[in-house]
Amino acid sequence: MVRAYVMVKAHSGDAERLKSEILDVEGVDDAYIVAGDVDFIATVTVDETADVKAVAATHIQNLEGIEDTQTYVAMD
Repeated sequence: MVRAYVMVKAHSGDAERLKSEILDVEGVDDAYIVAGDVDFIATVTVDETADVKAVAATHIQNLEGIEDTQTYVAMD
C-alpha cells in the first residue's frame, strides 16, 4: 500500500461541494478543509505509486474549481 497526501488549491469558495467531490474519488480516504497556502489536504491510500498520479493528477485536479495540487508520497 502507498499513502500520499495531496495539497489542493481551489478557485471557488464552495468548500463543502469540493470536499464532497474529493471524497468521492476512489483512493481518497479523507479530505480536510484547512487554513493556509492550500484549501484542502486529502489523504490517499492506493496499491501502487503509479495509482497516486491517477488519483491526484487525473481525478482530483480535473474537478471543477480545483486550481492546483501538490502531492507528497509517504516514505514510511
